[in-house]
Amino acid sequence: MSAVFGRHRRLFAILAWALVVSAAPAAADTVKVNVDSARLLKLPAKVATIVIGNPLIADATLQNGGILVITGKGYGATNLLALDRGGRVIMNKTVQVVGPKPDDLIVVYKGTKRETWSCAQECQPRNTLGDDQKYFSGSLGQTTARNGAASSGAAPAPSSGPAPR
Repeated sequence: MSAVFGRHRRLFAILAWALVVSAAPAAADTVKVNVDSARLLKLPAKVATIVIGNPLIADATLQNGGILVITGKGYGATNLLALDRGGRVIMNKTVQVVGPKPDDLIVVYKGTKRETWSCAQECQPRNTLGDDQKYFSGSLGQTTARNGAASSGAAPAPSSGPAPR
């Protein structure tokens, strides 16, 4: 009689464990990436379409060989779906975008205003979400003007953005 109850007890324990494992979200289903950084992800075979739930949080680019490049655009979480040619979901992951790596990063607070600087060898302004609007816009304006000048071959126009200190 105890042998029968022993078998049922083991079977019950196995079923309970399987239920807990299937109900708990798997850590592997979340891909973490830093804002303004990229991460590579190997896709399953037969992927035809990639869908990002919120492109303000993350972007994805499909490369040859089933490699996906995920770029963190803004803080937060969104989902990533991989579909086959028939439109069936063959992969569903959460993309969690977190703050920049703290290496060589300095954050300056001026009252309620924040500025972020990258100080690898010499400190330079770094556009980071959450920085003061005037600081962010000025720094971004300089970057945009410089990139435009590099594309056209013209000298960049002067900007009133923040100067390195």
